[in-house]
Amino acid sequence: MRTADDLCQTLRRIDGRGYKAYRDVRGAFQLGDCELHIDHVQGDPFAAPSRLRARIPMEAAALPVDLFDSRVRRMALGDFLARCVRAAIRRIGGGRRGSGKSGEILVDAGGQEVLERTAIVLDDRFVEVRLQVGLPAGGRRILGREAEDLLCEDVPDIAHAGLTWEKIAHEEARRFVDCIDNQEHLRAQLRERDLVAFVADGSVLPRESGESDRPLRGDDAVPFASPDALRVTLPLAHPVEGADGLRDALTGMGIGRGVSLVAGGGYHGKSTLLRALERGVYPHVPDDGREYVVSDPALVKIRAEDGRRVERADISAFIGDLPRGRDTRAFTSDDASGSTSQAANIVEAVEAGASGLLLDEDTSATNFMVRDARMQALVHKDHEPITPFVERVRELFDVHGVSSVLVMGGCGDYFDVADRVIVLREFQPIEATGEARDIAREHGTARASEASTPFGEVSPRMPQPESFDPSRGRRDVKIAARGVDLISYGSDDIVLRGVEQLVDASQTRAVGNAIHLAVERFMDGHTTLAEVLDRLDACFDEHGLDELDIYHRRGQHPGNFARPRRFEIAAAINRLRSVRMRTA
Repeated sequence: MRTADDLCQTLRRIDGRGYKAYRDVRGAFQLGDCELHIDHVQGDPFAAPSRLRARIPMEAAALPVDLFDSRVRRMALGDFLARCVRAAIRRIGGGRRGSGKSGEILVDAGGQEVLERTAIVLDDRFVEVRLQVGLPAGGRRILGREAEDLLCEDVPDIAHAGLTWEKIAHEEARRFVDCIDNQEHLRAQLRERDLVAFVADGSVLPRESGESDRPLRGDDAVPFASPDALRVTLPLAHPVEGADGLRDALTGMGIGRGVSLVAGGGYHGKSTLLRALERGVYPHVPDDGREYVVSDPALVKIRAEDGRRVERADISAFIGDLPRGRDTRAFTSDDASGSTSQAANIVEAVEAGASGLLLDEDTSATNFMVRDARMQALVHKDHEPITPFVERVRELFDVHGVSSVLVMGGCGDYFDVADRVIVLREFQPIEATGEARDIAREHGTARASEASTPFGEVSPRMPQPESFDPSRGRRDVKIAARGVDLISYGSDDIVLRGVEQLVDASQTRAVGNAIHLAVERFMDGHTTLAEVLDRLDACFDEHGLDELDIYHRRGQHPGNFARPRRFEIAAAINRLRSVRMRTA
């Protein structure tokens, strides 16, 4: 390994030369107790930043072992350290040093959710941060002195400030890791308690604004209080501070398996609660307000999605007898309607292993959710191919074990099929199951049942690997995330605006690469999509997210991946317009 002097001398030698001469600094350098690995050098100052790793021996970092002695705690500490590095960059470096991206220093740190990431590597021997760094240039000429300050001083200082126990806030680190550990401890109890979600008393669900995911503050931030009939108490792994001292358990509202209806007037918090449950599949940072809102990790948000492509999905439980005899047991469309897209989203989620569905009437197709008696009288079932969700939601749970949580403000027909009804009034929940059942008995629905056939098993589909083409131009593989909701996959775009549980662009980036990994290793034309997803999960569990790097063999270590769920990977595959599926 070369020394700090070697790096400084090289940078002085190439000062003023063309930008490509930066290639001479690739490799590993010992800068005191910090190892600097320059893995990839950008082609010019306007290209994507160079990729670096700064590694500190664990002996020097002195991070307490108990903070990363389990998978959950390792993820939590890694996430916390990435945030510390981001704060250190703001204090120490990251300013402009020339043209283009010169002087830029980036680390992939999160928002309100805490995710498994590749930005930090925690090992018994070392801790490592992976950075994107813009090497300084004036025009396209190397600024060697500025690069020397950046690489020999700023990067090691940032690594020490963000990764060593001496520099980070001890109590904050422990509180952060214990909080994430507590959330996962609660989440692990849901299924044994027959719950799909838990909302702790005192949680603050409303957000600051439509543009911000931070919690609302002030008098409008109404703390959540569970209704007596739904209140449960769950033990914690670590005590938390409460109004009456330390608590080793939390009370809150438990939402049981089955069919749960959330009703109430407009602007009273129905969709806000559903949004919290939707995001509750991930742990959250302390003081988010929703850190103790935990959901079954296999809950999937479902919505209508006009215009999406559907490939050989068996939507016959919801839509059948199409005009001209079109088969819906292997339905394909390049431009699905609201109702057909919502039906496809449901069966695809079940195929991928969803334990429950989250639906909001505001983002659902009206004719998919219900047909009232008057419409049934006008348009006879013989001329209506849609079997509405109200006819299938009970069967979906009773036969397939898939729960549903539905936000409904305009249709009381769901009272007949709900296991529980929760009414939101000024953001406070009221258990109203008995009242809803009394209303259903007193005001019986005049609508007729329209489910003429049972909801059978969802037919497994087998993706055909030759239908995936990641090439573009002269590049064999060209995959990139364009924000949270768009993937460029070769010459195709995968639009993910309707996939609402993607929360980070680094997840989206990982989804694109996960598809490529799946095609290369796990698809053979005979393996079902569910089996492909199983193998991807097993691969990530065993080898980590570094397996996602399509350039891994070249030693370019990825620092900007966050782990996606299998459901979002499946959703992206299902929305790739070139994809072809085979059914048995």
